[in-house]
Amino acid sequence: MGVHRIYGFTFSLLLFLLLVSAQMALSLSSRPGKTTSSSPASQINSNSVLVALLDSHYTELAELVEKALLLQKLEDVVGRHNITIFAPKNEALERDLDPEFKRFLLEPGNLRSLQTLLLFHVIPLRVNSDEWPVHELGAHHATLSHHSLNLKQSKDSGDRTVDLARVVRPNDVVRPDGVIHGIERVLIPQTVVEEFNRRRSLRAISAVLPEGAPVVDPRTGKLRKKSGPPSPPGSPPEMPIFEAMAPGPALAPAPAPGPGGAHHHFDGEAQVKDFIHTLLHYGGYNELADILVNLTSLATEMGRLVSEGYVITVLAPNDEAMAKLTTDQLSEPGAPEQIVYYHIIPEYQTEESMYNAVRRFGKVRYDTLRLPFKVTAEEADGSVRFGEGEGSAYLFDPDIYTDGRISVQGIDGVLFPAEEIASESKTTRPAKVVTKTRRVVNLIGVRLTLT
Repeated sequence: MGVHRIYGFTFSLLLFLLLVSAQMALSLSSRPGKTTSSSPASQINSNSVLVALLDSHYTELAELVEKALLLQKLEDVVGRHNITIFAPKNEALERDLDPEFKRFLLEPGNLRSLQTLLLFHVIPLRVNSDEWPVHELGAHHATLSHHSLNLKQSKDSGDRTVDLARVVRPNDVVRPDGVIHGIERVLIPQTVVEEFNRRRSLRAISAVLPEGAPVVDPRTGKLRKKSGPPSPPGSPPEMPIFEAMAPGPALAPAPAPGPGGAHHHFDGEAQVKDFIHTLLHYGGYNELADILVNLTSLATEMGRLVSEGYVITVLAPNDEAMAKLTTDQLSEPGAPEQIVYYHIIPEYQTEESMYNAVRRFGKVRYDTLRLPFKVTAEEADGSVRFGEGEGSAYLFDPDIYTDGRISVQGIDGVLFPAEEIASESKTTRPAKVVTKTRRVVNLIGVRLTLT
């Protein structure tokens, strides 16, 4: 009898403990915990006063707010409470502001002064036009720059003022989280004026630091920038690809190593050699390979560009399209180079990325290495069509070669800029068709036979 009581008591105790632990787990799970999301607590909607400011006619103020990197700070403020923005008219920021003072604000080293001046035009509460104080002393309100503004309304004329600026467009923009009043002049806090005067006086009395003579880069013909810290390996090159190209076909230098000297981060020579091998083994693109290696030095130049970190997409016309070229189109000096340059896009594009682009945007214009001409692409018959009119070409053999830096897309026609097509149509004359002959391709030390 006693044994049954002990077992019954133990079972009741265990059941009680299980119920208590379950109740504690439910209470802990229902308690709000800290979120690890990095997104702000409140999202700015399209009806926000900040969005209205960027879309308003106060374009000069909106541009300065973006340059001063204040959008995120203002979004955080709007997420907590309403704001009032005193927006100077565009003429006040364009013409009425002292040019030397405006130049001081836009210098990169004076970003804090620009931020202080802009935040001086924002107070963290909502003040509508009918809430303006009418007594003589007015009312002082703290701004986001930790200064104060005096708001006052004249009893006689009814004019509203913000410090020394008159409000010309009260309640110009009204939104649920704030209001914008248009004012006639820029509000300048005293601290910014003192900083400007201090910089100007120091500039007047300071000695000029000795500097070396400017150096002109022989490759670009422009002044060479001051050398900074070296770029990390694998980073994209700072010079645009159009400036990195050789000045002319006869001046194309030998392939240069990638960043870092003898350690090749990008072996452009091997990659170009591999892609031309792929063209030959793929079949149907022997004429283009012949032009790249034998008729021009473009294979060498492409290898140098890839070694320096650039990426390219080659729109490769097949042999049938190349056979339609006339002797007049190829006989002029530099004509083969110009034809190939118009088929090289300084971006890395695949068949999927180009098709998605034309499906989304309708017509896309890609830059080419033949400045200033661009090649247009659009969706047609479930594929990508390049060019316009009779001179267009379809994406025929997608992704012949893709290695992350060089992309080769086969097309069924040779592309020419629309301006050239229009000029040729005006001066038409009989032309001879290039006859296909048997050539030997010497590909960077590798001898290949084209049939």
